[in-house]
This record gives sequence, structure tokens and C-alpha cells, in this order.
Amino acid sequence: QVQVVESGGGSVQAGGSLSLSCAVSGHTICATPLAWYRQYPGDERKWVASFIGPNKYYADFVEGRFIISRDLFNNTLSLQMNTLKPDDTAVYYCHADGAQYDGCEPDYWGRGTQVTVSS
Repeated sequence: QVQVVESGGGSVQAGGSLSLSCAVSGHTICATPLAWYRQYPGDERKWVASFIGPNKYYADFVEGRFIISRDLFNNTLSLQMNTLKPDDTAVYYCHADGAQYDGCEPDYWGRGTQVTVSS
């Protein structure tokens, strides 16, 4: 069994910073966390940032404010969010790619962590 767990969400004023982390537990060989998504209430989940190979990619709305990073040894993923805006208020989810081994799923999602930015 694999669990993907996000942490680091919270409340901050506009202009502030938060750092999100994502860790995998259980059958960790199955899951590699590579991307962050976010979701507004009643809306679809939207991509924020991800790794493809060694390269980092960001959604346009990030505008240079976020930094995605990963710790290959510990199989963790982070998202440093700076200059936060009220529009960044959402639940942030970590997405992990599934490995092609028996018993592994195609991908995995965490349960999300709430980020609230007040004006």
C-alpha cells in the first residue's frame, strides 16, 4: 500500500511564503512524487508545477513565485511558494507517478493540504 502525504499548508497574508512538502510511505518503490496541483472549491484540479526528468515546469500563473524541488534519496517533493496572493488560496495536491511493477498503480494522489492567503 502506498500513501502520499502533503504537509506545510496553512494561512498566510498576501506577500508571504509557505513551503509544502510531499512524502511517500508504504511501498515507496511504487510512487515517485513529481508534480503539484491545486484545486479551488467546486473547480477541477489544476496543474501547478512538475518535474519531467531533471527539468522543472510551472504553470503560467506561478509567474516565477514558486520553486519546485525534490530529494531523490528520500523520495520527497517540495514546493516553495513566495509572494503569495489571495488567488493562490486552494487545496494543494501532490501527484506521484506509479512505477511499472506488479502491484503498483499508474499514479497516486495525496489527500491535499489547504493553503489560505488573506489580503
